[in-house]
Amino acid sequence: QVQLVESGGGLVQPGGSLRLSCVASGSIFSIYFMGWHRQAPGKQRELVAGFTSGDSTNYADSVKGRFTISRDKAKNTVYLQMNSLKPEDTAVYYCNAVGGVGVHIGDYWGQGTQVTVSS
Repeated sequence: QVQLVESGGGLVQPGGSLRLSCVASGSIFSIYFMGWHRQAPGKQRELVAGFTSGDSTNYADSVKGRFTISRDKAKNTVYLQMNSLKPEDTAVYYCNAVGGVGVHIGDYWGQGTQVTVSS
């Protein structure tokens, strides 16, 4: 089994910054994707940013230039630095990892962390 534990959400004013962290533990020797999705009330869950197995990154157009994803492979940890936050960034942010051991590959999700951008 694989567990993803997120931290770092909270309430911030527009223009402020937050840093989310996600630690993966358990049977996840190979990681093919690790990143962040978000879901705002009444909206579908969307990809925010992520790493693929080739170490490339992708970002949603709405966060390019404001958010930066990084990781510490040795610690199976991924971070999301969010700057210049806007009210429309308000959502529950979920860490997501696709990986496992050998042929046992799964799609894993964290419990979510609330990010609220409001004055």
